[in-house]
Amino acid sequence: MTDEISLKEKRYNRLITVISIAIPLVVAVLFRYKIPNAKPLSFLPPIYAGINGLTSILLILAFIAIKNGRQLIHRRLMTTNIVLSALFLIMYVAYHMTSETTVFGGEGPIKFVYYFILMTHIVLSISVIPLVLITYSKVYLDDFESHRQWAKYTFPIWLYVAVTGVLVYVMISPYYQY
Repeated sequence: MTDEISLKEKRYNRLITVISIAIPLVVAVLFRYKIPNAKPLSFLPPIYAGINGLTSILLILAFIAIKNGRQLIHRRLMTTNIVLSALFLIMYVAYHMTSETTVFGGEGPIKFVYYFILMTHIVLSISVIPLVLITYSKVYLDDFESHRQWAKYTFPIWLYVAVTGVLVYVMISPYYQY
């Protein structure tokens, strides 16, 4: 039985590694590509910011659910968060493939605050991909102890990424060209 789990875990780990490398690379490539003559999808930023906000709320609800022993609700909420994150990513890339990059127009200390939040958001959004996938995979391996250990790190990072996604949007939204 242990060999079967080990083989299954190795497969998951390979897939997680491929996905964790592929997503940032594909996003970086697509981020630089502009679809010729495409109408800007300027309606998307508030939608994907809303998705980040909803993800934040659902992450907290999932945390509360598991603390109260509600495993099924926790699992459904976490699966929903993964789906929302995928939708966010699709919309984010679509927006940037059809629109020019918006430059933050704030001056003084707020500019440094904005760029600090933005940079930590970007770095942690890349690092949260394997963390989420590893944490999620532990459930399918019936390794709930490892799942709990990984979740101690994954949850606060994912929550930070979701919350700062909203903050970045709120801070840059006055500078969008519609």
